[in-house]
Amino acid sequence: MKYTAIAAFAAALLGCAPMSAQAADLPTAKAPIFVAAAPSPWMVRVRGLAVLPQESTRSVVVGGVPLTDKISVSDTVIPELDISYFFTPNFAAELVLGTTPHNLTIKGPVTNHLALGRVWLLPPTLTLQYHFTQFGAFKPYVGAGVNYTVFYGEKSKSAFTSLDVKDQFGFALQAGMDYMLDQHWGLNIDVKKLWLRPDAKAVLGGSVPVKAKVSLDPWLVGVGVTYRF
Repeated sequence: MKYTAIAAFAAALLGCAPMSAQAADLPTAKAPIFVAAAPSPWMVRVRGLAVLPQESTRSVVVGGVPLTDKISVSDTVIPELDISYFFTPNFAAELVLGTTPHNLTIKGPVTNHLALGRVWLLPPTLTLQYHFTQFGAFKPYVGAGVNYTVFYGEKSKSAFTSLDVKDQFGFALQAGMDYMLDQHWGLNIDVKKLWLRPDAKAVLGGSVPVKAKVSLDPWLVGVGVTYRF
């Protein structure tokens, strides 16, 4: 009986061995590996933008006679859209789109305070930016680029007619920051300086030509919302 029990126990062990080997050959389940998706290279911002001309009059000539009078250009606040594309995490290009209305006034001892007219500016600006990425959610940037301002919708006032302001190339400098609330949404503050030196002309009293050279050099100060796709 003793040997019979030992033999039965040994047979049972040998019978289980193939099953253990088969179990060892089965593939083991692995924990899933999650890889964070790379951020999209596209970013858009919507801002409220204050356009603040820092005008200085280079010359005003009426009927061939130079005057000491100056041209004043009004401030304005508008909605603005910009689109950015990131070539790398640090380098991006930004295109700013918006249009602004401005009132033009001649002030001085000859004209006193005479409304010249109203004009719209379409100043698309393209800048190349460097973004600092070492400050976490706080992402400051600086940029430089070019601007081409289209003056349109001129409307003369007072005794002036035929107001015309020439389109103008200019340069732009930029500084700003995004504060990212999550992967997509953030808050933005942006400041740009443009250098614009357009020429303007009009007719006074139906026959007297008026020519002016003005340095607008506006500050563009914007506050808005950022979305990174």
